[in-house]
Amino acid sequence: MIRFEIHGDNLTITDAIRNYIEDKVGKLERYFTNVPNVNAHVKVKTYANSSTKIEVTIPLNDVTLRAEERNDDLYAGIDLITNKLERQVRKYKTRVNRKKRKESEHEPFPATPETPPETAVDHDKDDEIEIIRSKQFSLKPMDSEEAVLQMDLLGHDFFIFNDRETDGTSIVYRRKDGKYGLIETVEN
Repeated sequence: MIRFEIHGDNLTITDAIRNYIEDKVGKLERYFTNVPNVNAHVKVKTYANSSTKIEVTIPLNDVTLRAEERNDDLYAGIDLITNKLERQVRKYKTRVNRKKRKESEHEPFPATPETPPETAVDHDKDDEIEIIRSKQFSLKPMDSEEAVLQMDLLGHDFFIFNDRETDGTSIVYRRKDGKYGLIETVEN
């Protein structure tokens, strides 16, 4: 069952807004045979020009669903968020099912990931490094294909994960040519 934590920024969340969000986003439960017990984090923010921004994050066991939408109409924005999340769930389930079918086949020459050459970046010692945002999250064990899927679902250009095969920390990233790269860490 999906439980909702709905927060308003510059907006009071009325029962009508809460019910609309729960009804629309709650429809995602139909995509799961065993409905997970998760908390959906919903943030609704209004701006001075009357536009709204809706952010929904649903952390599941294997994947995190996340969508963000700006719209002048709050309810239309919620509808668009629901559509984005439904596409993410369908895409994820399709890839997982495809992967399960593929794992049953034997691949004679498994592909080796391409790693980019290390590049050195020169910084002036006078330049001050300022970290403007910090995040903490737990690394979930997964393989590189699952990490790419997670990265795509989140809309990020890179994703850090605990590699199930090597038990080390790895990073997948989107290259400029649209393909993907993998960086594997090694202990010294």
